[in-house]
Amino acid sequence: MKVTVVGAGAVGATCADNIARKELAQELVLLDIREGFAEGKAIDMMQTSALLNFDTKVKGVTNDYASTAGSDVVVITSGLPRKPGMTREELIGTNAGIVKSVTENILKHSPDTIIIVVSNPMDTMTYLTLKTSGLAKNKIIGMGGALDSSRFKYYLSQELGCSPADLNAMVIGGHGDTTMIPLIKHATWNGVPVTQFLSKEKQDEIVAATMVGGATLTKLIGTSAWYAPGAGTAMLVESILRDEKKLVPCCVALDGEYGQSDIAIGVPVVLGKNGWEKIVDVKLSEEEQQAFAKSAEAVRSMNSVLELA
Repeated sequence: MKVTVVGAGAVGATCADNIARKELAQELVLLDIREGFAEGKAIDMMQTSALLNFDTKVKGVTNDYASTAGSDVVVITSGLPRKPGMTREELIGTNAGIVKSVTENILKHSPDTIIIVVSNPMDTMTYLTLKTSGLAKNKIIGMGGALDSSRFKYYLSQELGCSPADLNAMVIGGHGDTTMIPLIKHATWNGVPVTQFLSKEKQDEIVAATMVGGATLTKLIGTSAWYAPGAGTAMLVESILRDEKKLVPCCVALDGEYGQSDIAIGVPVVLGKNGWEKIVDVKLSEEEQQAFAKSAEAVRSMNSVLELA
C-alpha cells in the first residue's frame, strides 16, 4: 500500500507519523510546497524507525507530484490554518484554490485514489473536491466528524470519569462551531445511555464545549490543533487500507439521505477498502432533524460563496 499526505505542517506531519508508526503502508510520501520542509520532516520520522520498530518508508518531496504516483489513499491537509478569532469560513477563498490545484495534480498520477480532505472549511473543500475531481463520490471523504466525535468523547469522559474508549458518541452535521450536532441522546457508556448519568444542564454544557472544541484550542495554542486531527485522519486511513468497516461520522456526498442532496456534510458511514461504502441512517428526533436541516443550510450558504470565488 502507498499513502500520500499533502501538506507537511503540524496536522499533515502528525497524520504521517501515526500512519508510519502503525505500518499502514509500505510507502508514505509527504509533499509540501516549501523547499526542503517535507524532506526534513520525513528524515526526522525515518530516524525514529529504529527506536519505534516500524518499516514504513517515509519520503519527503517538494511539489514533486510524480513521486505520489500509485497512491491508494491521499490525504489533503494543505492550506492556511486558523488563527485566533478566525472562523473556518474565512479561510475559504485561499484554501479553495490550493485544494483544487492539489487535487488536479494528484489525479494526474493516481487517478483511482481515495481522497481524504482535512483542509478547512472542510465541508466546502470536500464539496469542491467532489465537484471538480471526477472521482466516484464514495472515494471522497471529509475528516471532520471523526475529530469532532473524538472531542465529544473527551468532554463526556471528563464529566463521567470514564475512559473515552468505553464511549460511543457521534457528531454529525457541518464541521463548524455553529453547525455540528453532537448526538448526546444517542451517546452510550458501554451500552448505557449517558443521559442516565448527566443532568440536562451538564448535557448542554458538554454539547456546547464540543461545538467550540476547535476554537478553544486555537485560542489556547495560537493556531489550529494537530494531534487529534492528525490521529483522526490516520484512523480513517487505517479503516480504508485494512478494510475494517468502521462506522465513523465523515463528510460525504448525500443524494437524498437525511433529506439532503447536492451537498457534502457529516453523517455516519462505513469505511472500507472502497472508501465510504454505506451511509447509516440514524433515527433522529424531530429536534435533531431540524438541527441537521439548519446545519445543511449553513453549509450550502458557504458553498455558494465558493461558487462565486
